[in-house]
Amino acid sequence: MARPRSFDEKKVLHAVRDQFWDAGYAATSLEDLMRVSGLGKGSLYAAFGDKHQLFLRALRSYTDDSHGYLREALANTPRALDALRMLVLGPADESSGAATRRGCLMANSTCELGNADPEVLAHAHGTYETSTALIGECVARAQREGDVPADADPTALARALLAAQQGVVFMGRTGMDTATLAATARSLADQLLPIPSTG
Repeated sequence: MARPRSFDEKKVLHAVRDQFWDAGYAATSLEDLMRVSGLGKGSLYAAFGDKHQLFLRALRSYTDDSHGYLREALANTPRALDALRMLVLGPADESSGAATRRGCLMANSTCELGNADPEVLAHAHGTYETSTALIGECVARAQREGDVPADADPTALARALLAAQQGVVFMGRTGMDTATLAATARSLADQLLPIPSTG
């Protein structure tokens, strides 16, 4: 009978995910993975497969968590327009700090591996399609609330908002100062989602 695992799989996966996020795929060695997970090579690979499979598991856990946070934030903000604007403004918030410099693991991984790894590229495509669908639902709610023009295409606007948000994330990785990054994010949000006049 197989011996039950004596480690917290989710905890190990998060530690491995952070390692890939900080260093990237190519620069992460087996020794790095063993160090952050606290597992030997045999245990690590028996539980998660080789380095590539482990990376894909970590990437999927990241996107699953990200979609959960996105779904909750978009659904629980009382006014849909505020949720959509925060999507663009959030990465430039001063409280983001080091997270802004770290970027998005999905975007980082797509840049590093997308041209050479079909599995990463396929996962990236599916991830961004899911994100677009979630944002599009919020755009439709903003239309019902009268804050977005009724003739706007929710999917097209959702893609534009996602592209703007990812652009802000990327610019944050370049070391752009917080004030400039915030001003850039506000400009994007104002152009894509102007606040309706109350006059």
